Amino acid sequence: MTELQIEHNLKFDFSLTGEDGKALEPVFGPGLTGLANLGNSKYYPNAKAHWKSCTEPLPADCLDCQLHKMADGLLSGRYSHPRPAGNGVPQDTNPLAHDSPTPVFQEGVRPSMFKALIGKGHEEFSTMRQQDSEEFFTHFVSAIRRHLKRTGDAGADPTEIFSFGMEQRLQCNECNKVRYRVDATDVGSVPVPKRENGVDEDGKIIYEEVSLKECLDILTGPEALEYTCPACQKQVLALKQSKFATFPEVLIVHAKKFQLVNWVPTKLDIPISLPSDDTLQLDEYLGHGLQAGEAELPDDKSASPGLPEFNAEAMAQLEGMGFPTIRCHKALLATGNSDPNAAMEWLFQHMEDPDIDAPFQLSGTSAGPEPLPEQINMLADMGFTHAQAAKALRETGGDAERAVDWLFSHPDDMGEEATAPDTSTSEPSAPGVGGSSTLPARYRLKAFISHKGPSVHSGHYVAHIRVPDENGESWVLFNDEKIVKADAESVRDLKKLAYLYIFEKV
Repeated sequence: MTELQIEHNLKFDFSLTGEDGKALEPVFGPGLTGLANLGNSKYYPNAKAHWKSCTEPLPADCLDCQLHKMADGLLSGRYSHPRPAGNGVPQDTNPLAHDSPTPVFQEGVRPSMFKALIGKGHEEFSTMRQQDSEEFFTHFVSAIRRHLKRTGDAGADPTEIFSFGMEQRLQCNECNKVRYRVDATDVGSVPVPKRENGVDEDGKIIYEEVSLKECLDILTGPEALEYTCPACQKQVLALKQSKFATFPEVLIVHAKKFQLVNWVPTKLDIPISLPSDDTLQLDEYLGHGLQAGEAELPDDKSASPGLPEFNAEAMAQLEGMGFPTIRCHKALLATGNSDPNAAMEWLFQHMEDPDIDAPFQLSGTSAGPEPLPEQINMLADMGFTHAQAAKALRETGGDAERAVDWLFSHPDDMGEEATAPDTSTSEPSAPGVGGSSTLPARYRLKAFISHKGPSVHSGHYVAHIRVPDENGESWVLFNDEKIVKADAESVRDLKKLAYLYIFEKV
């Protein structure tokens, strides 16, 4: 199965030749070690002698041991040398020194034990299926934090460099009251506008190039949505806006370049342009919290459950048409509790809903069925958190389409679990908001991850990393065990089609 997965991935391999058609030069040395393709492997650097104090019976079950082993393998340079010839003698790295102009690459390290441990118990990462690199990054960071919390070493968390806060502002357009919330996150997921610009000779859609700044403007711009205002006690239009509450030391930008086709996330090849010097200035995106003169929305989470007072005139009209009372209540709640015509249209659209006659859930938790993992992952691919997706599916009886509507109409709901989790197996609470609000917030591109293939769950990933060299610095392409100096063409083209961007604060 592993061999089949690798063969499938390599069908989407990246070119290792330059603009002039010559093979790219392999590079070797500390920090330039490749990973043998296991089908879906990644790496993480961290180093220090740990084995003397390890308390795990088996090193294979110790995350510290595996991370230290990976760090030594990747950073020491001990395994970064040309693959030996049949006689065991290392070969010349010059491709022209051989009968075949094929470059000689290194063997790389095989992170089999690390992969088995980091994916243990996870429904996706424990398999050989290809996974989304952004999902793996968040899973990896969470795994490290769980481990540090369990070992009591949370004060030395190496993942803090990725942590920052996003300020969420919600304002009712009728009472003008506001609500602020700061969410801790490790990835800035930016929407990418889709503008078609014809088709190529193969019939594939061509998309207009967009700038990363435009994506950030959309992320932090106002968005109108329907909202049940706790102050107005009715459904209203509200404005939601996201800003940075703090900035991280290392900013991961996730380009959301996909659309759902039959509820399957399909990647779109939309080119994204960066500034010519690969820098970002984010000062204008900093939020400032509650301002003088703003009134806060009341907290509706602790309110005792109960039905609102329904519009008597609208109820009379709907019941006079023969609709059951429970359906009239649901229609009025869904349409603002005022317009009988809008409620009637809602009823005609939802006549076949399986729960149309189900009684209201007045308790603070939902009694809906436990959602399936694939349903949660599908909604998470749209940018919602797993907790939000799970609650939306519970609230809508597992109906994915209605869950999406529920999520957009409850933008301030963080998706708390329906029941108190078992503390012996539960995930750790969300980390405190990291990062700093100090300005200026200027970043420079350090690396980017590109993807080839029709979906984020298939194909092949490679990384370009800016590394120091004798001339200052240059780009290096990491493609499994093939580590080569990147030519200007590949950097220029693949940077536009990158899926993840890694920026360092400068």
